[in-house]
Amino acid sequence: MPGSCKMNRLRAAIVGGSGYTGGELLRLLHLHPMIQLTQVASSSHSGQYIHSVHPNLRKQSSLRFCHPDDLASCDVLFLCLPHGVSADTIESYRSMATRIIDLSADFRLRSASLYEHWYGRAHPAPHLLEEAVYGLPEAHRAEIPRAALVSGTGCMATAAILGLAPLYRTGLVNYSIPLVLEAKVGSSAAGATPGASSHHPDRSGAVRSFQPTGHRHTAELIQELGLLQGGELLQRIAFSATAIELVRGVLITAHVFMKEAVDERTLWRLYREAYQHEPFIRIVKERSGVYRYPEPKILAGSNFCDIGFELDSEQQRVVVIAALDNLMKGAAGNAVQALNCMYGWDETLGLTFPGLHPV
Repeated sequence: MPGSCKMNRLRAAIVGGSGYTGGELLRLLHLHPMIQLTQVASSSHSGQYIHSVHPNLRKQSSLRFCHPDDLASCDVLFLCLPHGVSADTIESYRSMATRIIDLSADFRLRSASLYEHWYGRAHPAPHLLEEAVYGLPEAHRAEIPRAALVSGTGCMATAAILGLAPLYRTGLVNYSIPLVLEAKVGSSAAGATPGASSHHPDRSGAVRSFQPTGHRHTAELIQELGLLQGGELLQRIAFSATAIELVRGVLITAHVFMKEAVDERTLWRLYREAYQHEPFIRIVKERSGVYRYPEPKILAGSNFCDIGFELDSEQQRVVVIAALDNLMKGAAGNAVQALNCMYGWDETLGLTFPGLHPV
């Protein structure tokens, strides 16, 4: 890369770079043509080479983790901290960078009362909730470039919102019947810290219902689907989450009941009109074959969200299926897409890896 291009690259830093999301973000930013990754902070690994924690990055970078107290100013700062930490410390980070992308759940919700209901505590920085922009480019592309604070998005919520948005924009949904949604998610969504549920003898081969009710990603659905209805969701949501043996991946299956009969041609039109120009959304609905519906396995490492649907005309029910990699389109990849959107770059910069098959 010519020196002039290097001079024009934005300086980026990561706080909380030792986890799975931080490591994936590190990989993406290191290879991004418009970014100079200057620092990666970790309080537990300060002084160590980044490849000591992320071995896939051997011979890719000579960076060492710094301590968060040693962070210097930068153009854009990514926070990959545990839920609750960013909100407690956000003012100190705002003094370091003009733009912040926070991948935790702390600034996803615009309503302080909704946050308190789903996270069990009052928000420490409620004055920033209206300022922060929910960082899903497909939904908030117009707002992200003007934002100084952009939130991450929940991996299961992202798949669900993208899968359901075309139906909720139409006004055809029967809001008197609850939206029933089930999400299957891989083990990396639980983070890098080991625990009883991630211990190999207990996790291997598991299909485990870990939150049949009350999952916090429900709050993001309430907010974002409500915006598509005009500001308030007029429907109850029954959300269940299941852990499966997959390492990376989310698969959601949602049951949406319609006000009136629709046909497949109408559904195709709605989804094509919504997503024909979206670089990371693919409509997957084939007549035959193993991969005729979305499958998270083949999305590992990619920023795609694959969406399919099936019509149950007898019950006026549309079954929506959506899949993504929880560490990519569900976290780090989506954050880089939001970064690209924020600065007016091609949204696919640094995100063109198509996934692997077979894997």
